[in-house]
Amino acid sequence: MVYRFTIISDEVDDFVREIQIDSEATFYALHTAILKSVKYDDNQMTSFFICDDNWEKETEVTLEDMGTSSEEDCWVMNETKLDELLEDEKQKMIYVFDPLSERVFFIELTEIITGKNLMEPVCTRQQGKAPKQTLDYDDVAKVDQNMDLDENFYGDEDFDSEDFDPEGFTMDGEGNFDEEK
Repeated sequence: MVYRFTIISDEVDDFVREIQIDSEATFYALHTAILKSVKYDDNQMTSFFICDDNWEKETEVTLEDMGTSSEEDCWVMNETKLDELLEDEKQKMIYVFDPLSERVFFIELTEIITGKNLMEPVCTRQQGKAPKQTLDYDDVAKVDQNMDLDENFYGDEDFDSEDFDPEGFTMDGEGNFDEEK
């Protein structure tokens, strides 16, 4: 069987990649095909997350074994075949390509083609330019400068820091603040 994945980004509106890959290929082969289709370097600690229908993360497939507890299943890209975790059309995944900034691609298994095999993954659609692989400090600073931190930021226009008396609060035995009586 062949899986056809559609990949989109929430950062670039017209960005789309479609990759066809054999269902028995590993997640590492898909990872490599994605990097090649967007011309990214293979120098980040990427992960796939199998998601539910609402894009909530469920199962992580990591680039390398992260040494999690033996109670949890550990899925590693080069050891895990796609068909071990994916079997239904419309299955959703998130691919974290920039782990430090938590930037992702959204992936959907859009078609399962039966009676066909592929030796190598193929990018069958390339539309739009991919977002930058990583954000540098200047890019992050630009985002921070655009944040509007006026007096309404905290949700209370009437808040006056002069009214706050840090001396008037103590910690209870559970680590909560109690106002001194």
